[in-house]
Amino acid sequence: MSDIQEAVRERYAAKALQMASPGVTGRLGLACNLSTADLTTRVAEWKAIDGLALIGRDEAGGSVTSTYRASPETRAELARLVAAERGCCGTADWSLREEGDELRVTVRASSGACCEDDACGATYSAAELASVGIDPTASLGCGNPTLLADLRPGERVLDLGSGAGLDVLLSAKRVAPGGHAYGVDMTDEMLAVARGNQEKAAVRNATFLKGTIERIPLPEASVDVVISNCVINLAADKRAVLREAYRVLAPGGRFAVADMVALAELPAEVKRSLDQWAGCVAGTMSIGDYTTALRDAGFRDVDVEITRETRLEGVDGAIASAYIRARKEATP
Repeated sequence: MSDIQEAVRERYAAKALQMASPGVTGRLGLACNLSTADLTTRVAEWKAIDGLALIGRDEAGGSVTSTYRASPETRAELARLVAAERGCCGTADWSLREEGDELRVTVRASSGACCEDDACGATYSAAELASVGIDPTASLGCGNPTLLADLRPGERVLDLGSGAGLDVLLSAKRVAPGGHAYGVDMTDEMLAVARGNQEKAAVRNATFLKGTIERIPLPEASVDVVISNCVINLAADKRAVLREAYRVLAPGGRFAVADMVALAELPAEVKRSLDQWAGCVAGTMSIGDYTTALRDAGFRDVDVEITRETRLEGVDGAIASAYIRARKEATP
């Protein structure tokens, strides 16, 4: 496994553990860039303070409020933990306040995106989310590729880097009856979350596979549509990913992904940063390079639509979320 793959695997394995773990950490702090070991320590710290002083916990409307018995020791420990949570990637807003004999910690999640909060723009309707019983913070992407794909009953669809399974489960519902949705992810932790979400949603026509998107574990011409949500930019060899997407598509198949692209050249030190790579920044390609790579893989009718542009604080260059479409020619 390359250094890039390992950095990506570690970050998203940690996010999967956050999704699966009870309590404050792991419910809403989805973008925190803790390693798996550090996450385990953080969860243990929250559990310890919960055991000593927690009175109750309420969750509603994307917020979790935990109430604790006030004491100087509890106040100091909660202040330390809240400050640590604020030091993560920053898609959750943490606050600590004192009310009489009680201390309240509230976390409000504004995004669960893999990239910075202002770079992403996933849009899922309340009806879509309710249909599979998944919270919007389960999306780690930068868009909604199911909007692009024009999925039809009976089709076979593949999600590259399926994460918690949201796009796979929504796709499975759209291609029913007679169709099937596949998801590929390289982390056991994310696959466990996705399969758990599948069981809760009672979606039968979906399969989650372990593998990398550079070597998709499906045979040639086995799907009609390939989708992905802010994942291809994470791959070290994007051209290999696009060749694999072309290989598994049947003639006439469609490629419809949401991804991050570079609008202005990023500094060399940013592109070398594994943390920036795992954060959907350093691995971005320019629109021209992305288009060329798709055409070199065999795709036709390539179209790139910028959906949201952002400039990174303290970094020269600019990136954007984009919808990218292409197709594989039908057999004459």
